[in-house]
Amino acid sequence: MREKSKTCCFTGHRDISMVSYEGLLHRTDALAMRLINNGYKYFVCGGAIGFDTFAATYVASLKKRGFDVELILILPCRDQTAKWSEYDKGVYKMMLSYADEIIYTAESYYPGCMQKRNRAMVDASSACICFLQSERNSGTRQTVEYALSKGLAIVNVAIE
Repeated sequence: MREKSKTCCFTGHRDISMVSYEGLLHRTDALAMRLINNGYKYFVCGGAIGFDTFAATYVASLKKRGFDVELILILPCRDQTAKWSEYDKGVYKMMLSYADEIIYTAESYYPGCMQKRNRAMVDASSACICFLQSERNSGTRQTVEYALSKGLAIVNVAIE
């Protein structure tokens, strides 16, 4: 059974093209290493394009480097990729293969299933690594605000 006190979720924008990959990787790695050194083992991602994919791939790289971590995917629905490009579907399939556990919050898409997924990720965690750049309302902002309301420790890797 996963312990909430040892679980960190990732949330972020779909478009992360405006940042340096090396900088984002460096900041994420520094935070994850600090969490791992403090007993964190479980890392939760939501399976979307962009930061979610980056984070899941990063956690998979930790496993390949010998760290005792697990990748948990909490996904909004089984048909999440229905309107995605073939390339993005291939990346998604690879991400699924990295997962130690996959949880679907709904069988098929419905308005609100993404928010249900976001709340489930926060509810399973005690820390959150986010990639939040925009001041506008977004799923990422809503997730971070929910995480704040639940008392999670939050660090934004979009801030250099």
